[in-house]
Amino acid sequence: MRSLPRIVIEPLVRAALLEDLGRAGDLTTDAIIAEDAHATVALVSREPGVVAGTDCARLAWELVDPRIEVRDLLPDGSRVQPGTVIGAASGPARGLLSGERVALNFLGHLSGVATGTATIADAIAHTRARVADTRKTIPGLRALQKHAVKAGGGSNHRFGLDDAVLIKDNHIAVAGGITAAVGRARANVGHLVKIEVEVDSLEQLAELLPLGVDAVLLDNMGPELLREAVSMVAGRLVTEASGRITPATAIPIAEAGVDLISVGWLTHSARVLDIGLDHTGA
Repeated sequence: MRSLPRIVIEPLVRAALLEDLGRAGDLTTDAIIAEDAHATVALVSREPGVVAGTDCARLAWELVDPRIEVRDLLPDGSRVQPGTVIGAASGPARGLLSGERVALNFLGHLSGVATGTATIADAIAHTRARVADTRKTIPGLRALQKHAVKAGGGSNHRFGLDDAVLIKDNHIAVAGGITAAVGRARANVGHLVKIEVEVDSLEQLAELLPLGVDAVLLDNMGPELLREAVSMVAGRLVTEASGRITPATAIPIAEAGVDLISVGWLTHSARVLDIGLDHTGA
């Protein structure tokens, strides 16, 4: 898959390195490791999963010491098993050790996002539905996390408040109803901006359907109610289901016929993929 531009990831990796190195650098490594020592290390998966964040790992070492050579990195989206070598790095040992934690933090976290996404994508592969992320991302890491979702076989929802209209329950309450909210949105956004509206009942859906929006977010509906909603929509809108979805509950929800299943925990509560750094030689 296509990598994120360096200009997007470098400020994040640089900030992580500055946070870790602090005011005095790596006291442990500089005290123990000779300045002219060289080493070779391998990034090794300890468990099954999907890789993401390899460009962040590479850049972490390159920023610490440009003499470090990172090679044979698996592309993001690769499936790995315990013992799979994800990549290798060699060069000045001090730089390798000082950049290790930041490289592994990015790689483990983003691979965890990709792996969690793949768990649901695989579970619903027999349906038309796709798994999507949300805006429930770790501050500052949204672009990286959404890239990792794509690496895991998922789709990206809007990236922020500025690239689509999503009218939710509180917007509807303050605006005075679905019809009023949609009307104001239509009057105030450009013709290329898509509009999605959240509903939590078939009555709200019936009010929404004549309004000509692009998508409907069917919030916290069970599979049977979702089937009715999909039948009512009859292909006129993109249908999206959300609400505390797990890999197990995703299956009947997808089988109800929705187009998308949005899952917040993919990004806000992703479990890291266990990836280790093994010393393999000088």
